[in-house]
Amino acid sequence: MQVHIKTIHESSAAAGWAGPRSLVIDRTPRAGGLGIGFSGEELFMMAIGASICNDLYREAALWQVVIRHVEIIVNGDWGGEPAKASNIRYDIKVESAAPREKIEELIRHTDQIAEIPLSLRSGAAVKLNHVEVIR
Repeated sequence: MQVHIKTIHESSAAAGWAGPRSLVIDRTPRAGGLGIGFSGEELFMMAIGASICNDLYREAALWQVVIRHVEIIVNGDWGGEPAKASNIRYDIKVESAAPREKIEELIRHTDQIAEIPLSLRSGAAVKLNHVEVIR
């Protein structure tokens, strides 16, 4: 998997894309940005929620459970110098005609195998691969 991020001409904002999908990334005005896109912290939290949501639907299909609606709210604290996330938690609401116990079991299972949370819990390494400076 590969994603691209490129700043938008002489601004703090950037375009991010993977294949045909794109979004705008920026710092908040309080942090010196234009505030026209998602901050890295917001994208980080959204990645957690998106992983849980996508994987819940995938697992539901495997379990032959029909889900009508999912709502996930991810919260976390940011602090320190440099800032990092801590105390990440999420709430989930699932609408389904399946028995409550089955949905709760599905949610707990998905919580353990969803790729982004699993990668974070496992301490996935991130390394700088290559640097190029253009003058």
